[in-house]
Amino acid sequence: MSVSLIASTIQQELQSFTTPPEKHVAPVPRVGDRAPESDQLSWPSAKPTIIVFLRHCGCPFAEKTFNALTRLSTKHPELHCIAVSQASQAATDKWVIDVGGEWDVEVIADPERDLFAQWGLGLGSVWYAVGPASVYAALRLGRDEGIWNRPTPADGGNRWQRGGAFAVDPAGFVCWVDVEGGVGDVPRFEEDAVPALL
Repeated sequence: MSVSLIASTIQQELQSFTTPPEKHVAPVPRVGDRAPESDQLSWPSAKPTIIVFLRHCGCPFAEKTFNALTRLSTKHPELHCIAVSQASQAATDKWVIDVGGEWDVEVIADPERDLFAQWGLGLGSVWYAVGPASVYAALRLGRDEGIWNRPTPADGGNRWQRGGAFAVDPAGFVCWVDVEGGVGDVPRFEEDAVPALL
């Protein structure tokens, strides 16, 4: 690997640690609440929906979560599965291909993080993003499942953004909420989200 490539990779990784601009963050929707609406997400819908808000492109837990969502989308075609990325459209498209493809998942790029804020997902602390529990969970994921941190592109999002997942019924009411307490938390789709919807 050339020195310039190493320097570029280090610079990109450091970029992902840059704190993004503050945003007004709404409260996290609770079970029974009307789901937030926007140009990209509106209700009612033809199918029950699972929406996942991902951490940065390169995060091994975002990769594990996205892969679990793609498997769910093929197993349960009666569900509408959506993944929201905080990366640019180009970085999101490349990352989706790198981690195996989208299958039946609709992928939305939200680089301004407006949807994240609308759904109550703001920034986590240093402890949340790079605390000992997070680092240990990442090492375990790599060792046990072979999913390691990938290089984060300059427009691949930031490490401070919290992720989460929601299930919404066709009428637009929230049926399940899983807002991660730490970066290593991966939603339990089959065990918790599917029973809440079907």
